[in-house]
Amino acid sequence: MRTQTAPDDDELEAGLSTVLSERRQLINLAYRFLGSLADAEDVVQEAYARWYAMSPAQREAVASPGGWLTTVASRICLDLLGSARARRERYVGEWIPEPLPDHSEWISGRSVGTADPADRITLDESVNMAFLVVLESMTPAERVAFILHDVFRYSFAEVAESVGRSPAACRQLASSARRRIRSAQQPPAAATARRADLVRDFKQAWEAKDIGALISLLDPDATGLADGGGLVNAAPPTGGSEEIARYLVTITAKAPAMTILERTVNGEPGLVVQQGGVTVSVLAFDFAGDRIKHLWAVRNPEKLRPWTTG
Repeated sequence: MRTQTAPDDDELEAGLSTVLSERRQLINLAYRFLGSLADAEDVVQEAYARWYAMSPAQREAVASPGGWLTTVASRICLDLLGSARARRERYVGEWIPEPLPDHSEWISGRSVGTADPADRITLDESVNMAFLVVLESMTPAERVAFILHDVFRYSFAEVAESVGRSPAACRQLASSARRRIRSAQQPPAAATARRADLVRDFKQAWEAKDIGALISLLDPDATGLADGGGLVNAAPPTGGSEEIARYLVTITAKAPAMTILERTVNGEPGLVVQQGGVTVSVLAFDFAGDRIKHLWAVRNPEKLRPWTTG
């Protein structure tokens, strides 16, 4: 016999469904905060652990479970971002955010029932590699305030709960973050179709070892960074179209069995390099006009797990 105060099975199921429905939003938030899908998974798991560590009465007293989870996840991310600089100092070589495949590419070769966090990342302009790299230049509080308010449209009163500062201070943090974004902006890039054409032309020139064609597709002041995490060899930072072009051709000459595939990387046209069917590098690009301005090559195997199929 049920007591009057005990929730029935339907109420429990509805409450559980409401809480679990927030997972997609939390993964989206945490990935943008941290630039790492693995870390985002850990944050969301910890947020849920704290939710279920409360008593049923405490959980029932929470007016908005989604708001509670968002606040907790944001605070966990804020703490992680606070220690990120020290961790990055110990990181071997350049640190580049973890690249994300397109949803359809992620689930290719996997069972339809697999519920992987990458399926839940919404790919828009706030997740492209250039944007994530700019976020890395922000202070932790700027990054959290900006993403919560400008990307996810939380009010500054709500942001203040996560950041632990006044709404007015959070408004200033977001304003400072916007200035960083504006200062890093390139001249308007070509339309999406044209960017895809540029990447396709780049791929073909790379495969053909055509240094002249590669140079013509790169901005004269283009930069290239590679992230191997100390686990695999990675190119040092390179600058200038000719230096980048010559280095890429050198790589091709040393790896004749290399296969280059066109893929969507963080919502933008990108390339995947495979050897023996194994993904060894993911390339993301930033564009200025009709040229490639920045190139990021992620080679750290730990950051390529979402790109491994089968």
